[in-house]
Formats: sequence, structure tokens, C-alpha cells
Amino acid sequence: MSASMLDTYREVITPEGVPLHLPAAGPIPRALAWGIDFAIRVAGLLLMSIPLAFLGDFGQGLYACLMFLTMWAYTIVQEAIWGRTLGKRVLNLRVVAHDGAPIGWMASITRNLLRTVDMLPFGYALGLLSSLFDPHGRRLGDLVAGTVVVHDAAPSFASTLAIDTVLAPPQPLQPAEQAAVVAFAERAPRLSSARQQELAAIAGDLTDAQGQVGVLRLYAMANWLLGRR
Repeated sequence: MSASMLDTYREVITPEGVPLHLPAAGPIPRALAWGIDFAIRVAGLLLMSIPLAFLGDFGQGLYACLMFLTMWAYTIVQEAIWGRTLGKRVLNLRVVAHDGAPIGWMASITRNLLRTVDMLPFGYALGLLSSLFDPHGRRLGDLVAGTVVVHDAAPSFASTLAIDTVLAPPQPLQPAEQAAVVAFAERAPRLSSARQQELAAIAGDLTDAQGQVGVLRLYAMANWLLGRR
């Protein structure tokens, strides 16, 4: 099996010089997400066709317009605003720029319009071939738009503090220290709460806190280091 069929990590360097590992998604979870989105769009069109059938030619014209919007605007709008469609949300996937930043309207429009090329000659064959040879599983639309689809698993801990909380470190950090804080934020969600707190205790002088409060402060500092402010 080709390595690009599996999930891989893409390393990018933030403006602060911190290496960030993006868990790039392979073709299989992306195909499942596309299937969910396709089913949602088809179901929506079927529901809309029932009342429009009673409007004669006007209804047919309106249905054609709605079909166009459903098939194209559905993905473009959702990815430009939220970075993911409903199908990607179910599979915990997100579309980001090549440097890990959120994508904008132009990137969303580009990657989705180029689906017509990725579909050639049939069944997304060209897009699949591209993803097999790309180390991060990107289809042609992603390569042109400068985007990559990544896993976006939510942290496993519960907290009253918002995940997007930002906290500046109380003192300047060396590059190695910055990398350690970011690495903690990347890996801690896959650890038990006790293990998270144990690791956060090592940085007690930085967070000036223990237990879950220290964990949350490290997350907030990682957000600051990654420019999420």
C-alpha cells in the first residue's frame, strides 16, 4: 500500500519559528467525508423537488438554479467560512492552507472548481492518482490552491475555559522552549488527564499553576505562539 493512502504528518514552521505538525488526512477518510456530503446534497435536492414540481416551468428553472448552488456553493461557502463541510465535520477533518492557517474564499473557490479536473476521466481517478503520489495526500485542487486536508480532533479534556483562549508567556521563551510548549498542545489531547497534568507540572515555573489549570495555561500559550490571537 502506498504511504500516501495512510495519514501522514506535514511539518510547517510558524512565523515565530515553531515547528507545527499537521496530521494530513489520506484519501480514505476524505472519500468518506465526500460521500456524506454527497448524500446530504442529494437528500436536500429531493426534498426541494417535491414542492417545486407543482410550479411547472418556473419550478423547473428554480430547481436548476438550486441544483447548481447545492452542488457548488455547498462546499465553497462552508470551507471558506468554517474550513470544513458537514461531512468533514463528521470525520473530524478540516481544510487549511499549506502553512496551517485558515483558508480564504479564493483558496476555497479554486480547490472546489478544480474538482472538475480531479474527476477526470471518471470517479475522481486523476485526483486519486495525484493523492497517491503526493506525500500529504493532496489532489490537484489542493496543489493549485495551496491547501491540505488535516485531521482536526478536539482535545479530550473538558473545561470551562475556551479552547481558543490565548495567553502570552510571562517571559521570553527560547526556540526550544517554544517548540516544547507547542508539542505539548499537539500531543496532550491523546493523553490521559493525569498524564497531561504530570507533564504540565514540569513547566510549573512558566504557568505558575498546577493540575488542570496548568494544562489549560500551556494550551493558551501554545495558541499565542502559533499566532492565534
